[in-house]
Amino acid sequence: MFDIQSYASFLAAIVVFQLIPGPGTLAILNATARGGVGAGMGAVLGTLAGDFVYMLAAVLGLAAILAAHPQVLAGAQWLGSAYLCWLGVKLLFARVDAEPAGAAARRGGRVHFRQAFAVSLTNPKVVMFFMAFFPLFLRPGSTPGTLVAMMLHVTAIAFAYQAGLVLVGNAAARRLARWPQARGVATRLAGVALIGFGARLALDHR
Repeated sequence: MFDIQSYASFLAAIVVFQLIPGPGTLAILNATARGGVGAGMGAVLGTLAGDFVYMLAAVLGLAAILAAHPQVLAGAQWLGSAYLCWLGVKLLFARVDAEPAGAAARRGGRVHFRQAFAVSLTNPKVVMFFMAFFPLFLRPGSTPGTLVAMMLHVTAIAFAYQAGLVLVGNAAARRLARWPQARGVATRLAGVALIGFGARLALDHR
């Protein structure tokens, strides 16, 4: 279908890829916990936009440039690691109790879109993944339209999964709202996790 080889396996691989938690998942859950569904969906769109940039880069051959010039990849990875750690430190010291939840919800969409977009771009290895992933399911003689179809499949499935994540996360956040310290604890844990992601990324390219 769509000139995609092993179409069912292609769909299954996308689903499995989405189920692996990463900084984007964390950004979505944190945005949802702090600002509700609107903020969470803003983070979803930001994450999808970042992934789309990398998919487009893979299709256009940016991965070949990164492979030929490893110092470019290394520089991007160090910047990404530093950005994740910086976001984590901000969350660790954020005064979550000083801002009403309603205020976070009103400004959450655009703010969390920008944050999630930046977080999504902190892992340049994603472009290498897409560069290796797409050829696995290309038929001989496939047209550029097949790659476009693949990108749309990844985006659609990612949106469905991440939107579901927002709804589940919002329901959980409402239950936890009965515990006054829940937002603070969740924010601190998100900060620690982001620092952990940043540190792991830094260790991967020492």
